[in-house]
Amino acid sequence: MTYHKSLNYAKDLDQKDSLSYLRDEFHIPKDKEGNECLYFTGNSLGLQPKITQKYIQQELDDWARFGVEGHIKAKNPWLSYHEFLTNSMAKIVGAKPIEVVVMDTLTTNLHLLMVSFYQPTKTKYKILIESDAFPSDRYAVQSQLAFHGFDSQKGLVEWKPREGEDLLRIEDLESILEKDGDEIALLLIGGINYYTGQYLNIKRIADLGHKKGCIVGIDLAHGAGNIQPNLHDSNVDFAAWCSYKYLNSGPGSLSGLFVHEKHSNNRDLPRFAGWWNHNKETRFNMRQPFDVLAGAEGWQLSNPPILSMAAIKASLDIFEKVGMDALLQKSKKLTGYFEYLINEIDSDTIKIITPKNSEERGCQLSIQVRNADKNLHDKLTKNNIITDWREPNVIRCAPVPLYNSFEDVFRMVEILKSLL
Repeated sequence: MTYHKSLNYAKDLDQKDSLSYLRDEFHIPKDKEGNECLYFTGNSLGLQPKITQKYIQQELDDWARFGVEGHIKAKNPWLSYHEFLTNSMAKIVGAKPIEVVVMDTLTTNLHLLMVSFYQPTKTKYKILIESDAFPSDRYAVQSQLAFHGFDSQKGLVEWKPREGEDLLRIEDLESILEKDGDEIALLLIGGINYYTGQYLNIKRIADLGHKKGCIVGIDLAHGAGNIQPNLHDSNVDFAAWCSYKYLNSGPGSLSGLFVHEKHSNNRDLPRFAGWWNHNKETRFNMRQPFDVLAGAEGWQLSNPPILSMAAIKASLDIFEKVGMDALLQKSKKLTGYFEYLINEIDSDTIKIITPKNSEERGCQLSIQVRNADKNLHDKLTKNNIITDWREPNVIRCAPVPLYNSFEDVFRMVEILKSLL
């Protein structure tokens, strides 16, 4: 697509954007003078939908009105509240409803999934991750290795970019698996790398891992609501993601969990148990032996936290109304415009390290700053632009199609250019 660098052009793109109305459905942060910030950090915490307060207030009102009977009598009965989220969440990640549940938080869910799917032997026990995986993933897999009695350093295999490069190559993963695959029990890969914004080929990763008899799990923290991972068709064994980034459910909110349908009825998988992954028909017959549910619900432990789920429901109802296809179409256009404008800046201080191919990224662009100079990020902040800095040298910027505009992008880059 051919872009132009003018404010009028950006405004014209917004006028022609069929999703521009969505911006008014979100609270945009403002500075002390009441001016709207330029918010480019939906990859860290999504903005609050204006309907969220209404959704949470509904549950507070029902709690006040019904007390414990709200589990049955509430407008949205609490006993099965998580089920209200399943279909919409499944569409967002490309899964079947039986494969998805919303529960707990991200790293907790990764551990619960590894209880089931990381089953090491003396000879096949290693775990493969990206060399620059999000730190919590590294901590989680190292603790799993140690818990099973293995050396947490020697048991870790890292998929690294080549020297002088920032991005991962799938052929290097293939080489690692050809060489060490017989010792690798699990691949746990970020679907989108938090640092570079690279969207990895999930299906190809699953195919390569399964070929060597490895279990394949995906952390979609930076992917859910940003790209369409098609989890079912990719054939990965499991995945988990948070809901407070692109899914706009509020700070520290719950996680989504995916277990492929092929594992749905495998009762022999080891797992931790609680009363919410027990058979719904006999759950309240308190003295029944454990009878695990089929599908992803079979990994739940506790009853759903309603107030947090109400916030998720508010956001998911917006996604349901719009659909991922329309959001992805706008996202590619918006991010493409952002990329074009940054590349038009005549400066050797910054460069984009996120893939140029729109099929290999979501909406995040990672801007690498020469000499790891954080002053540029600090100056953006002082100019009412909210981005985030990731050590050692990257400013992460995410123009989110739900609430960012083409004018946002233009104004942000004009300020960036003036600072450079």
